Amino acid sequence: MISTAIRVARVGSAAELAAAILMVAGFPALMLAALVPSVPAFAAAAAVTYLADHYLHRKGSYLINRLSKVRAGLSIRFLIRQLLLVLLLARLSLADNLIYYGAIACFIAFYGLQAPHGALVQLIRNRRRMPVATRNVDLASRIRIPDAPPRKLLHRSAEKMLHLDLFAVVGILLASQVKSALVGFIGIGITAALATLYVLALVPYVRGRKIPPNAEKVLAAVDDWLAEYKPETVLYFSGSKDSAYQVNMWLDTMEKLESKPLIILRERAILNNMAPTTVPVICVPGGVHLMNLDLSTVRVALYAANVGKNIHLLRVPTIKHVFIGHGDSDKLASVNPYSKVYDEVWTAGRAGRDRYAIADVGVRDDDIVEVGRPQLAPIQTWQGVPEGRIPTVLYAPTWEGWDGNPGNTSVVLAGENIVKQLVQADPPVRVLYKPHPFTGNVSKEAGAAHRRITALVQQAAAERAINTRFIADTAAQAQAKAELERIEARLAQLSGSGGDRGDEAVATRDGLVDVARHEEVARLRAEWNDAYWRSFPSWEHRVITGAEPRLYDCFNVSDAMVSDISSVVSDFIASGKPYAVTDSAEVGVEEFKRNNTAVRAAVILSNSASELGELLGAVRAPDADRLAEDRKELKQYLLGPDEPTSLEQFNTAVANLAVKAETRNVGQQSRDVAALAESEAELANAVPGQRMPAAGDTDGVGAG
Repeated sequence: MISTAIRVARVGSAAELAAAILMVAGFPALMLAALVPSVPAFAAAAAVTYLADHYLHRKGSYLINRLSKVRAGLSIRFLIRQLLLVLLLARLSLADNLIYYGAIACFIAFYGLQAPHGALVQLIRNRRRMPVATRNVDLASRIRIPDAPPRKLLHRSAEKMLHLDLFAVVGILLASQVKSALVGFIGIGITAALATLYVLALVPYVRGRKIPPNAEKVLAAVDDWLAEYKPETVLYFSGSKDSAYQVNMWLDTMEKLESKPLIILRERAILNNMAPTTVPVICVPGGVHLMNLDLSTVRVALYAANVGKNIHLLRVPTIKHVFIGHGDSDKLASVNPYSKVYDEVWTAGRAGRDRYAIADVGVRDDDIVEVGRPQLAPIQTWQGVPEGRIPTVLYAPTWEGWDGNPGNTSVVLAGENIVKQLVQADPPVRVLYKPHPFTGNVSKEAGAAHRRITALVQQAAAERAINTRFIADTAAQAQAKAELERIEARLAQLSGSGGDRGDEAVATRDGLVDVARHEEVARLRAEWNDAYWRSFPSWEHRVITGAEPRLYDCFNVSDAMVSDISSVVSDFIASGKPYAVTDSAEVGVEEFKRNNTAVRAAVILSNSASELGELLGAVRAPDADRLAEDRKELKQYLLGPDEPTSLEQFNTAVANLAVKAETRNVGQQSRDVAALAESEAELANAVPGQRMPAAGDTDGVGAG
């Protein structure tokens, strides 16, 4: 029942739900206490509303946002509490007392200070918002960017300002109880003084050397840096904060480019959610600002997503534009007709080329280049199940998508059947459940199914933990957990967790990566991954959500996978391991294979998942695996040859396209020079005093 209430209220925990109930119930209790009247009851109810409100704000509760949408926002809640306090004074027959007028004057003045306070906070934030935010770009030597105001001044500033009324409220309540106005006026004085000081403390940060340079100077500094750095290859990306993974998957490849790389982002949310990198990053939210950047040295632009904002860079003719995508699958997104706006489309292997030919969406075969998938380098090739370890099966379904197609995900119709059969398998297997992070965002049914699957895995794990058939090496696990704690502590130290990281302007100024620290973080993350898998038994079922461990890490510890039509399947094929794909729409095996290249070497599951035995058989007895050769052929078809490496193919494709761009630009310059020379020759040969033909002249044709 509690879990249902949490889900309906869209809160994160039972404590958050309790705080919400207490806050909502606290205001009727305040009114009742004021009408009775009872000072102790009013004080108790007020304390509850203060504490519950503060807790919900600290948790970033969804309910806080909803209250502001129904005209019960933070300021209104404080005002209601203050009005009820005035009502309490009236009901206590203190309407003729000086404290009554003092309370009214205090609250009017207090709210009078809210406007300048809010205006100053907003003005500071606006003036410190950079027209271009950067990482790994040296702007500090070109322009002066001042330190951010102390975090305590701007962080949750409205809540802090409003809570200054607490001194006045406490003083007035004490005055009404002890019948002495002095204590009340002391509280009023403290509230008024602190509120005034808060406003005055903000004033210096809206003028003079406390604010960053204007947009014109910042953009000039960026152009100056671009002229010095001379970027050659750009990764361009636009999207929501949830799509940051689509650019993150290309960071390692960008770091290993043989040409000078640059990343251009269009949304601050993407910049804030992007993984650390040594590549220079420029975030340009404004289209006009982007079009005014000096990108004259750039020859190749790589696009990881088909979005409307791509047009702002696609308009630059001196650059060759390439769609590289953020995955390789048989979904319609992989053959989007929008792709024909690019000069080239790069696919992993022959399969991508064939998809465009079959789809017939206007992408020419000559414009398609096969470059492999550089991101798949961390995926290890299967060597069979290690002796003494039970097989591990990864269930990694995709999400439900936006169109309601039942074939998008297996979670709703097949997920529970898959997991039930896996956890009940004999001989036993270990199940890793790693759902897509968007699961349940659109479909309530998918969200509910995901929660049931999670419960199944967790229940099976609990049952296995007390089964004497499975013995844990507690000493080794304790050692691994200690390693995890050490690594996490060091990672937190390196990332500066818990410190004051400043604002966007400071992050831009100080955003130069420490290469040594970056390399140490990469090494520690690899150690963390190794320790994570050793921190629990190799037979323990596990639900894996969040960024760590990564999907490819799950690939490497698994011996087989069950998934849906998505890039996950295409990526897993790189491992050579057995895999199964669910035909959730139940179109039939032959039709399913005909429509989806990546499943041609898969065990095809119906929604009952009755075919799982074949997958488990291939894992337990590789010699009897009838699809092994098919997987080898399909791997090359989908992902290209192993030699040269994908990174080498990618760098070659970048270099070749850069040559095409330079050839085009030189040709344009030659034509411009020739046209100018011809124009000058015409002027030189003209008879002095003779009028040159003007546009629209007809050489006498039709003249009377």
